[in-house]
Amino acid sequence: MRLDKIVRLDGYIQSIYLAVYANKLLLLDGCCRADVPMVLAYITDTLQRPISQLKVVMVTHMHPDHAGGALQFKKQTGCLIVSADKKTQWYGGIGGRAMHLIDMNLAHYVARRQGRSAKNLYYSAHLNPDVMVKDGDRVPEFDEWQVLETPGHTDRDLSLFHLPSRQVYTADLIIKLRHKFVAPFPIYDPKLYIQSLQKIKALKPSVVMMAHGRELAIDDATFDMLITQAPKHPRTIKDTIKHKLLWRKDANFTVFSRRRNPKR
Repeated sequence: MRLDKIVRLDGYIQSIYLAVYANKLLLLDGCCRADVPMVLAYITDTLQRPISQLKVVMVTHMHPDHAGGALQFKKQTGCLIVSADKKTQWYGGIGGRAMHLIDMNLAHYVARRQGRSAKNLYYSAHLNPDVMVKDGDRVPEFDEWQVLETPGHTDRDLSLFHLPSRQVYTADLIIKLRHKFVAPFPIYDPKLYIQSLQKIKALKPSVVMMAHGRELAIDDATFDMLITQAPKHPRTIKDTIKHKLLWRKDANFTVFSRRRNPKR
């Protein structure tokens, strides 16, 4: 069945992409919890469709603005939740639960920076998708969409490639802030992140749809710049804290040494 259009909606803190067909809908990511009423209202009021036409909600990774609304969509529409085939939960264990809370607080921080009013962003730290997919698989009920594994930001990031039009949704792989492109935070694995950028570049996509940014044609030179400037070391909350603690330790040692040796 031919794709009618891909609609971009302004979400709570991210861009939302909805693939519209004659009698079915595909949501390219799981949104924030706060986005669910708006998306469903768009379906019923603007598209004038029953919400039961939302057949699949993808979850590209587990951050609040990509997984936060998935279970709410399923509860209200009966849609399938489709996500990466992983044996472990991203927010597994005590450390994972702590990171889940930190990530929700970061989402609130981004919302405040964007002038958004406070919303409930809570969602389950664990996701048990109806369908788990791997690199090269097709999205259930939407065969013209191919799943691409593009990890680096987390260990389970997915991108979605619309084969006929060569449009690709890359979630948080690439971020466009005003007039510049930047790498996402965190970067879980820099090597995998660079490989993922190279993978998307090799597709020669007609359009790149970014969760933080808009849909945009990105040329090879820009991809090369992103690859060259990509972080070479992990950039996570844990690594940032460790770096600051080490910096403070070194700074304190320097101060102490100078006090002991004031002529140095």
